[in-house]
Amino acid sequence: MITIDHTDSLISVAVLGEFTLGDFQEFEELVIYKARMSGPVRLFLDLTEMSGATLDMAWEEIKFSREHPNDFERIGIVTDSEWITWSAWLQRLFVNAELMVSHDADDVRSWLND
Repeated sequence: MITIDHTDSLISVAVLGEFTLGDFQEFEELVIYKARMSGPVRLFLDLTEMSGATLDMAWEEIKFSREHPNDFERIGIVTDSEWITWSAWLQRLFVNAELMVSHDADDVRSWLND
């Protein structure tokens, strides 16, 4: 399950439990809409409560990143997981955005708002 909040330039997503394909598709629709209306978006992604992700969601994330490499300006990820941190850095191969990964949500929010 995810929760999404957004302003003109920032999309905030928190994942609670398992990250599913349906969740990711909801996120995709908002990113596509925002990027078309106002250009690249800034993304705050809180993964501290994520318990895992479905395989179809992971595949969709790769496809989406390859198809929309310029839809993000900055991506800030909050996590304590080494696996998620490595995955985020690998994702930079597909997305032309600045990236910050930290365990401190305040640091990530501050960086996104600079």
